[in-house]
Amino acid sequence: MAIDFAALREPLVEWVHDQTAADASEYVTITPFGELHGLNEEQSFRLLETCKEWGLLSDHYATMGDPAANLTPRGLQWMQERQRQRADPKARAVAARTGLLTWLWHQKNDGVGHPNVEAILQSPLSLFAGERLTPAEFDRAGAYLMSKGLITGIKTGQTEGPVRAEITAEGQDCVEHYDSDVSAYERRNSSGNTTFNIGENTGNIAANSRDFTMSATVSKDGIDPAAVVMLARALRQAAPVLGLPEDDAQELTELATRLETEAVSESPSPSRFRRWGSQAIGILESPVVSGALGSVLAAYAGVALPGLPSA
Repeated sequence: MAIDFAALREPLVEWVHDQTAADASEYVTITPFGELHGLNEEQSFRLLETCKEWGLLSDHYATMGDPAANLTPRGLQWMQERQRQRADPKARAVAARTGLLTWLWHQKNDGVGHPNVEAILQSPLSLFAGERLTPAEFDRAGAYLMSKGLITGIKTGQTEGPVRAEITAEGQDCVEHYDSDVSAYERRNSSGNTTFNIGENTGNIAANSRDFTMSATVSKDGIDPAAVVMLARALRQAAPVLGLPEDDAQELTELATRLETEAVSESPSPSRFRRWGSQAIGILESPVVSGALGSVLAAYAGVALPGLPSA
C-alpha cells in the first residue's frame, strides 16, 4: 500500500513537538513514529525530508543512520497557532457546522438517507486543526443547522440536535454555492441578489447595485411627496441590513417614519424634508455601512429631495 506522506506530515510535527515539549531545540528520533504508522527506516527518512521541505522540522543535529528531528522556529510557531485554534470555541463551533453539513451532502450524494449523525466521527470532516471534534459539538451543530432549515432530522429527548439527519435543498445550496459557509449563506439576502420592494407598484432598489431607475415628478417646491414616500419605505426596509449600530439603525427608521408622515400630510414642509433627509444621508454615508446599498439610497434621496444641505 502506498504511503501518504503528505497526510503524515502534520501528525509527525505534532509528535515531535510532544516529544520535545521541555525544549523545542532538542532533537528526537522519529523511528517510533514511523513504526507506529508502518514505515521502515527509508520511508521514515523520506517523511522527514517532506517535513523539512515544509519548513517545520530540521535534522540539523541528526546522526547518520538515525532519522531524528527537532522543530524549527517556524514549526514551533505553527504548533502554537494550531493549539490556539483548538482552544477557540467559536472556531470549533463553525468547524463542526461546516463539517457536518458537508458530510451530510456527501451522504445524500451517495444515496444514504438519514444517516446516524455520530458516524461523522469516522470521517476526516470531523477533524479540526488535527483534532477530532466531540459528539457534543456535532450535536450542537446539528441543532443549529436544523434551526436554519439546512438539514432535517429525527431528535430524541437526550440530544439538542437530530440523531439522524438529512441535508435539505437549502443545505445543498449552501454547500455547493457557499462552500458550506453558513454565515455567508445567511448573508446572501444582503448581497447584490437582494431586491427591496418599495411600497405598492412603486419600483424596487437592488442591494449592492448602482444600476437602478428613479422617477419623480417635481412639484413647484422641487419635491414630489410620492417620491419621498418611496424613499421613506426604502429606508425602513434597508435599515436592518446596512450593518449599522443598533442606535443608528433605529434613528434611520425614525427619520424614515417622519419623512413619510410629513409627505402624506396636507401641507408637507420642504424644510423638514430637507432637514430629515440630510440626517438620513449622514447615516447612509457612514463608513460602517456595508455594501453599496447605502450609497444607492443616498443617491436616490438626492433626487427625491433636491437641494439637500450638507449633513
